This record gives sequence, structure tokens and C-alpha cells, in this order.
Amino acid sequence: MRPHIKNPHANNPFKVAMRELPASRRIEVSSAFVAEAVKGLPLRDALDGDDVTGGDGGTAELELTEAGENVYAQGSVTGAITVACSRCVSPVAVRFDEPVRVTYVPAHAMPADDVAPTDEELELAQDDLDVYPHDGETVDLEPLVREQFVLAVPFAPLCREDCLGLCPQCGSDRNHTPCVCEKPIDPRFVALQGLKLPS
Repeated sequence: MRPHIKNPHANNPFKVAMRELPASRRIEVSSAFVAEAVKGLPLRDALDGDDVTGGDGGTAELELTEAGENVYAQGSVTGAITVACSRCVSPVAVRFDEPVRVTYVPAHAMPADDVAPTDEELELAQDDLDVYPHDGETVDLEPLVREQFVLAVPFAPLCREDCLGLCPQCGSDRNHTPCVCEKPIDPRFVALQGLKLPS
């Protein structure tokens, strides 16, 4: 009778033992995971904590297959992230559904940043595959899933296409409060204000 070997990653859905390949994984991504992934992004840090409670999360569905030393993962990552509108700083729910196709290679085969890629590495790049390392025993899906949430944040998200933004002088949200601030005078023309032209 074979002894029962306990899976050391049983409580971590992101870790897949290579001896279990091929494998399918459906990972529920928690709001806490997303919050940690996008921490430090300006359009996230601009929000109060109350604005994002319960607004984040998603699902990763991936199929993993082994070919020699490499592991191929493909599927999709779907989710929602709450960030600040780039004009008025109101919360914006960004939803995404991204296909994923990546290759995990042994850590020792990963190219160093200052070394020219080999022919095999160039071939991987031409196939437009993202490459992640594995340690020979375990494939860690966490960096892949985290990156998908970070990449899903738009450069300049808007709460709506016609967002009026904040008044640069009084700071009021012009979507909700009429602003009577006058446009500031260009400092280059201040000296001309009192100038009287001859009639």
C-alpha cells in the first residue's frame, strides 16, 4: 500500500505541483488579493477605503500542461477593480475578461536582463508568450494572476465619457456642483491688465 503524501499546497490555490500535471484550476480571486496587487497605483491610492469595499475580485480559469521542462498555462482571468476617475476622482468599477497564454520555464533558463536572448528565447518572444519561472516542482500562478489585475487598470479611466472633472481652483466636483470660479489670468498677461491703449 502506497503511503499517503500530503499536498503541501492544499491551502494555496495558486500553487500547482508539477507531478499533478496536466491540471485545471479555477481560482476565486479575493478583494484582499486585488487590493494588495494594485496597492501603490496612483488611481487606486486616490480612493478612500470605503470606496472600494467589496468592489474588487474575480476568477482565474486555467489549464496547465507539461512539455519537457516547460509548463503551458492558458485560459482566462476575469474580474473587477475599483479605481479613481482620472478627472473627478470618483470611484470607477473597471471590469475585464482577458485571455491568458503563458509559458513557465525552469528558473535557471530565464534570461538575465543584461544577457542577449538565445534563439529559443527569441522564438518564445515571436510567439508572443509571456514567460514565468518555475522551480522544477511547483508552478506558482500568483504572479500571473496579480499581473493581469495590474494590467487591467486603464491609463486614464473615466466615470463617464463627459465627466467635467474637478475645478482646479476650488476643487468642487463640477458634475454635481456648478462652479462660478473665473478662469485664472495667464501670469504672462498680468502686467498688461492696467495698460491703457491710446485712443
